[in-house]
Amino acid sequence: MRVTAALLLPACLAACGALRAGESGYTVVTVDPSRERLQLFLRDEEGHPYKRLERVAAALGKRGQRLAFAMNAGMYHADFSPVGLFLADGVETSPLNLAPGKGNFFMRPNGVFLVTDAGALVVESSAYPALAGKARIATQSGPMLLSHGMINPLFDPDSRSLHRRNGVCALHGKAIFVISERPVNFHGFARYLRDTLQCRDALYLDGSVSSLYSAALGRNDYRADLGPIIGVVAD
Repeated sequence: MRVTAALLLPACLAACGALRAGESGYTVVTVDPSRERLQLFLRDEEGHPYKRLERVAAALGKRGQRLAFAMNAGMYHADFSPVGLFLADGVETSPLNLAPGKGNFFMRPNGVFLVTDAGALVVESSAYPALAGKARIATQSGPMLLSHGMINPLFDPDSRSLHRRNGVCALHGKAIFVISERPVNFHGFARYLRDTLQCRDALYLDGSVSSLYSAALGRNDYRADLGPIIGVVAD
């Protein structure tokens, strides 16, 4: 797992922070699912929502495991259940949601982040059913930030809707998780993923609540109670 943070000194170890020329205001975590255990989390063994990243870390610690990285992983209802698809360890607990509605999740197109034996993928929600049988984990959110290298045409470059935001793309089978460290609008966030990270398909995960847990950075954000959470588990 590689963590890239704008304010850290260059580091030589894959799991440490590194500085990229020209980066400002974003932290980027690259995960290779073929080498690292990327999992989705929602509820603990008693059926209660985790809500906070450190609670996932504590639960794993009791089993002799370690949470190396975690991030909020999709939008959720008031009871913390996912608005859309949620599939963990091959078990679907919330179905794909193709219904119309109001809010960011329903802004078209929305999409799915999934991991198969071939690696990580980000696809529009309408394309997911053809891949469902191959998915090990999958979470749905919206809107798509990028589709085939194009910024979502609904985004206004001059929008004053500024928030901390987080999202994910996939490159060569690896998952690229990104969180902004300053408020940005949709268009600016999508442009960073396209122009700096070279993403072609990218999915918005959420804004305002966007949070990051990183053992390498000594970081454990808390901005609000969370629904779906994604993370890397180490023994």
